[in-house]
Amino acid sequence: MAPRGGAGKIGALPTLPSLPMKRLSVLNLFLLAWAALTAPAAHAAFPDRPVKIIVGFPAGGPLDTHGRLLADKLQSALGQPVIIDYKAGAGGSVGADFVAKSPPDGYTLMLANTGVMVINPAIYPKLPYATLKDFVPIARTAQQPLALLVHPAVPASNVQELIALAKKSPGRLNYGSAGNGGSSHLVPEMFKQSTGTFIVHIPYRGSAPALTDLLAGQVQMMAESIPLASQYVKQGKLRALAITGRERNAALPGVPTFAEVGVKGMDVVGFYGVMAPAGTPKDVVARLSEAFKQVLENPDLRKSMTAQGADPAYLGSEEFGAYLTREMPVWAKAVKDSGAKLD
Repeated sequence: MAPRGGAGKIGALPTLPSLPMKRLSVLNLFLLAWAALTAPAAHAAFPDRPVKIIVGFPAGGPLDTHGRLLADKLQSALGQPVIIDYKAGAGGSVGADFVAKSPPDGYTLMLANTGVMVINPAIYPKLPYATLKDFVPIARTAQQPLALLVHPAVPASNVQELIALAKKSPGRLNYGSAGNGGSSHLVPEMFKQSTGTFIVHIPYRGSAPALTDLLAGQVQMMAESIPLASQYVKQGKLRALAITGRERNAALPGVPTFAEVGVKGMDVVGFYGVMAPAGTPKDVVARLSEAFKQVLENPDLRKSMTAQGADPAYLGSEEFGAYLTREMPVWAKAVKDSGAKLD
């Protein structure tokens, strides 16, 4: 008789009876079903809830205007509500930092401009984000020049008269901007550098409050995007002396370019674009990029954007990334050459 216990041969080790095996199989099936029901919806179709777009400036500015124009059509393209939220401060850096630290799931995006993406890294000694490291590009949405505006009380009807006035009384004129580091700061600094004038910089927390003070005559000058500037120019509340870029703009056809009036080095053009936190899944990036492409192909939206002075200029994720890579050293050189500093 074979001994009991563990002294028998290996082949004689007891096996699990058939009934426990059946119970184990049933248990496994139950666990698999439970896991399927309770697992996170990792593969759920994106988006399945509202998408938030962060604007790093106060409501009422040109970026807000552009964002609202896009959001209206984007809701249809995505099938979900699109919410505009504001995180103003530090030339858009506060909003950018918020988005960079948000979950990389595609539900928190940043609508940013030239200043936030490529000028801030060149002009701020320390930033809480790195454009090419902490974000993934979604889409470039528009390009646009800026207009040099003056209050009607300023005794200058053209650029040459403005230059003469500034040289006659250095430091008497001042200009408002949307904040340190943005294009509304850099463009007047480039103008000062090119014309040898001294004009005092007054930074604000966004375009809207700066423009309010310009309309009230608290500041005399401002470089502002054409979408926001054109309405006040057409109403006679402000005077546009020149625009950046190589060609005149359809929204202000009677306003010359800086090159036309003899001021060199002012052919810079700003842009708007959408970014997501680094690490956002590629399929989500592709879905969002395609949605913005669809939006920017809408004839009504393109007409509205053009009327505002912005040129629809879609670039997909990879193309936009390559564009940013090229633009960053261009604007860094412009910052250095202009002598623009935080003040």
